[in-house]
Amino acid sequence: MLKPELVIFDCDGVLVDSEIVAARVEAEMLTASGFEISTEELVEKYAGLTFKDILIRVEEISRIPFQISLIGRAEELVDKRLRTEVRAIEGVHEAVAAVPVPFCIGSNSRTERIELMLEKTRLLPLFAGRVFSALETPTGRPKPAPDVFLHAAERMGADPARCFVIEDSVHGVTGAVAAGMRTIGFTGASHSYPGHADALTEAGAETVIRRWRELNGVLSALSQWSENG
Repeated sequence: MLKPELVIFDCDGVLVDSEIVAARVEAEMLTASGFEISTEELVEKYAGLTFKDILIRVEEISRIPFQISLIGRAEELVDKRLRTEVRAIEGVHEAVAAVPVPFCIGSNSRTERIELMLEKTRLLPLFAGRVFSALETPTGRPKPAPDVFLHAAERMGADPARCFVIEDSVHGVTGAVAAGMRTIGFTGASHSYPGHADALTEAGAETVIRRWRELNGVLSALSQWSENG
């Protein structure tokens, strides 16, 4: 069996149930600023993007000029909410601990926020020293750019073609595919929406799981498929 050399986990909406928390804050702030949008609509269209990139895309379609200070205010409020509201996805501790190859995190969030969430959910010991933020790569380009995935593979000494990425967003899957990595979609968080799995598959995910207990069986099956293919 051709085992993967590295498994890269997205953080928000994959390890921790944080996407819904951030989406509520961001939808409220966009609506208050003149662009009415529901939490559900924001999740479906913009999950996986930084709030800065969401503002850029919304400005392009709405022609509403947003104040740059909105980004800092949103970041502060999201961090505040996460400190009390973030939860680990059910079954994630056991699933990550059972991964038989090296693993790490590749996220669009700031390292400080990632570590805050991991500490709150008791996941930090599993990922200590293996947290990679797209904002802190040499290019600083967030997903859907592939940069954070390629950076993580380089730092972990892995061949991108033998990396698996676990992603919950279309933008994340797009970045992983662009990095030349195999991708598994995840729809087990609270922000999952009708058609979520189909959207991830269309973006390039080879398969989609909803429960963490499925992970290692899927990794094994996909590795076997690669060998036989």
